[in-house]
Order: sequence, then C-alpha cells, then structure tokens
Amino acid sequence: MAGPAPVRIVAAAIRDAAGRVLLVRKRGSGTFIQPGGKREPGEAALDTLARELHEELGVRLKPGSAQALGEFSDDAVHEIGRRVEAQVFVCSVDGEPVPQAEIETMAWVDPSALPEDLVIAPLSRNHILPRVAVLA
Repeated sequence: MAGPAPVRIVAAAIRDAAGRVLLVRKRGSGTFIQPGGKREPGEAALDTLARELHEELGVRLKPGSAQALGEFSDDAVHEIGRRVEAQVFVCSVDGEPVPQAEIETMAWVDPSALPEDLVIAPLSRNHILPRVAVLA
C-alpha cells in the first residue's frame, strides 16, 4: 500500500557574498528551511520560485541567475508523515530579504559549518546545504 503523496516544492539556495546560505523559519515552527514553496497548477518551477521569494522575503529573483542544484527528497517537517520532494535552484535576488507573509525569521548559515543550536529541516541539512558547500 502506498503512503500519502509527497509534498512537491521548489526551493532556493540563496548565497550572500561570504558564501552563506539563507534559511527561513515559518511562524509557529521551530525548524529552518529553504525559502520556496508549492507550485500553483500549471506554474513553471522558476515562476513558483519567483512568486514565493517575493511573497516570503520581498525580493525579486534575479533574471538568468537560477541554476539547478538538483532534486532531493526527505521527511517533511510541516506535514508530518509525508515526504517532501524539492526541485532546488541556486539563485541570486534583487533586494534585501526581509521576513514577511508566513516567515517569522531568517538566518544566514555557512553550509560547511552548520550551527549546532539551529534546528534545520532534514531536506536542507542532509541534502541541499552539503551540496551547496562543495560549489565553487
């Protein structure tokens, strides 16, 4: 018997000049995740990413900056008992990220030296951040 359908999302790995990666935490959650979200019906991946980054952080996806990092799957943190499948892009944004909508706070982390005191979603901790850490 198959389990519940996975949660399919598009997520961003946004790096600053120091190579740190932006993580966000939703209101009411204790876990940091990559910015991004679920596609609307018929929406292309990069359109989803642009929409979510604008809604959550007030920034614009820099045209032509998105490079596919890969597709990853792990346990979902906001929908217990389900898996999350993410199409992830390394990208740049125009503007300074500011938490808005359902985002309560954000953190810039060194993907090669994750802080012990920060609760980071398995998808980010086990897959996305290690992959970003080896990028030039």
